Amino acid sequence: MQDPVKGTNYYFVDESGDPVFYNRDGVLIVGSEGCSPILIMGLIETLTPEALRKELASLREEILSDPYFSGIPSMEKTKLAFHAKDDCPEVRHAVFKKLKELKYKAQFLVARKIERVFQQTFDGKPAKFYDHLVTKLFQDVLHRFEINKIYFAKRGSKKRQKPMETAIINAIKNFEEKWGADFSEKVHFNVSAQTPSGEPCLQIVDYMNWAVYRAFVKQEMRFYKVVEDKVSLLVDLYDQENYPKNWYSRKNPFDCKKISPILARPR
Repeated sequence: MQDPVKGTNYYFVDESGDPVFYNRDGVLIVGSEGCSPILIMGLIETLTPEALRKELASLREEILSDPYFSGIPSMEKTKLAFHAKDDCPEVRHAVFKKLKELKYKAQFLVARKIERVFQQTFDGKPAKFYDHLVTKLFQDVLHRFEINKIYFAKRGSKKRQKPMETAIINAIKNFEEKWGADFSEKVHFNVSAQTPSGEPCLQIVDYMNWAVYRAFVKQEMRFYKVVEDKVSLLVDLYDQENYPKNWYSRKNPFDCKKISPILARPR
């Protein structure tokens, strides 16, 4: 095992979907309106976040100065941050074109919301389910650089920083147990919660996650295809029908036609 590279690597992390399985009455609602059938945890990594920030800022300035976009209601949100779900189609197209040009790599864990797995593995606790994905997302990447700066998307007033720090620590422990190597004195990390408007690189993760979500849930590959060369790994974690081919990489490119069906109410 090689020693970590000197220098700082930057990670930007967000999710798409939610970890919710039941309504207030304990009724399974996975796949129902307002409750996603999957939870995606995605990250991008880069050595040059400032370059990404400048490019996104330049694109936003260009869009906001274009009279074609004046009067579109969604532009009020676009003024603050790019958000794939809310941006109008023309803005979305421009952002995806820009993302194709930028230098970063992306990884994703896709977790099908299967009730049996949720109960048996995570004791029916959404936070445990969520944090498990964070740990698995990071357990094979944090050994590569001496300093790792990790930014999570902050959602409203929900404070997730401490659980996320714990999940990262667990990721490092899992890596050491797997490889029998001690990196605790060689690898350092810092975790920060940021808003997408305050940290533009989180907007890239949002767009990448959205493209993956559309491919899985809507069987719509056109957005993913634009940025697929940025994806180094995509794991469809609980697609056991396709194991071990449910790990997608450049050698096994992801396509929604390869996955087993996403059921509306999986059990």
